Amino acid sequence: MLRYRLIFGPLLILGLVGALLLDEILEARFGVPALVMLPMMFIVGVLGAQELIVMLHRRNILVGPRITSVAVVLGMTASSFVTSELGGVSGVALVCTACVLTLLMAFLYYAMHQSAEGVAAAVSGTLLAFVYLGLMGGFLVVLRKEHSVWLVAGILLVTKSYDIGAYFTGRLIGRHKLILWLSPGKTWEGLFGGLATSTLIAVLAVWACNKTGVIDGVAPGLQVNLWQAAIIGLLFGLFGQGGDLVASRIKRDAGMKDSSRTLPGFGGVLDVIDSPLVVAPVAYWAFYVLAVFSETGTA
Repeated sequence: MLRYRLIFGPLLILGLVGALLLDEILEARFGVPALVMLPMMFIVGVLGAQELIVMLHRRNILVGPRITSVAVVLGMTASSFVTSELGGVSGVALVCTACVLTLLMAFLYYAMHQSAEGVAAAVSGTLLAFVYLGLMGGFLVVLRKEHSVWLVAGILLVTKSYDIGAYFTGRLIGRHKLILWLSPGKTWEGLFGGLATSTLIAVLAVWACNKTGVIDGVAPGLQVNLWQAAIIGLLFGLFGQGGDLVASRIKRDAGMKDSSRTLPGFGGVLDVIDSPLVVAPVAYWAFYVLAVFSETGTA
């Protein structure tokens, strides 16, 4: 597995960097952000939905691939609007309307395609995909629209650095199991090693940006000191681990170790995006608070 990770890991990173670079180029050309990231997230969300569907089917929750994919795209679209794009429409109203629409569509769809016994479970499964992959995934698009591509890249870097630190620390010195019944491979040593890594990477990233003077290009209007960077790195690591445990709970409920075998060495799409999905809302509110502090001069 380690060999596959060393091979495919850099390829995934190169693909992501290329997509972000293209997104930045297109924004400079057309003045519209997320021209690459939004459709890319749609694709990732739909692929993740297919893996989630397989896991739900193993528990006899017969969600439909098409309606569930539509629910994910609808949720991601609803949560990816920023204030400047909404005009007089409330973002809360938009998301709530998308929730109601998804609920009604799912009820109608499943009522026509299966017996009454499975409707409630199937509707619940579709709503899970709507929130888990759609609404939460949309936060990454919002972050891209409100900030530079490099801030998004930094969020992903810090989040995934926890996985790397936890993986190698756990392999080297891991002895005490974190949650044996849920994820037997995770240890307390891995947890602390991952948190130390994500915190260090966040601090180094902010220090380098401040030192080179590129912080305004990465996060315009934000003032981030090293203590704040350490807190951000710690938060991203903790919530990233939480996202991994959420996915592990769903997979274990389905009797699966990986969500699929799409990505050698990593498992499936959900195995890669489980931590960023949970970190994205945390990152949005963390940078929102920092922006408020920066405006009031209390940062």
